[in-house]
Amino acid sequence: MDSLITAITDNPEAAEFLSWPGDFDLDRAEHVEEVHLASGAALEGFAGDGAGGSYFFCGDGGEERPVLYADSEGQAGLVAIGLPELLRLLLVAPWWRDCPGFSAAESAEAAAPYLADLPDLADRRDRAAAALGLVLPSEAEVLARLREVATGAAASAFVLVFTPEDSPYESLFAG
Repeated sequence: MDSLITAITDNPEAAEFLSWPGDFDLDRAEHVEEVHLASGAALEGFAGDGAGGSYFFCGDGGEERPVLYADSEGQAGLVAIGLPELLRLLLVAPWWRDCPGFSAAESAEAAAPYLADLPDLADRRDRAAAALGLVLPSEAEVLARLREVATGAAASAFVLVFTPEDSPYESLFAG
């Protein structure tokens, strides 16, 4: 399988959709502060968002590694197992950060302004997914998977620590 990062950079339409509304930019790989995983596992920033948040691969390997998201306000959480899963989340529910309860009602409310501003969102999403070779699950499936990854037992193994103070980030998904 070819690299999805390469596929994104090689496809301007997919990169544009991921940039907005996905708020995911491969050119923003540097996090705003020095961090590490409490476990000591490898941490590699590979993308960011417009508000200073960052996406990190955790552990050793390639694009199949777990993905941690850290915002610029000191919260972090596991959001996907592998880049394909993260991209499905960003394509199907780019407003995922506004769905802390992972519910369809939250998602519908969060989606409304996006859909009002981008009436062709579904078409653009589908073209981006096709360009990246991704089959998209339903919104309910994406939110259920996010809940499973973010709140499951494995999530506790991915605690992000602010290195200068040796203090852990708060959970992005704390109820």
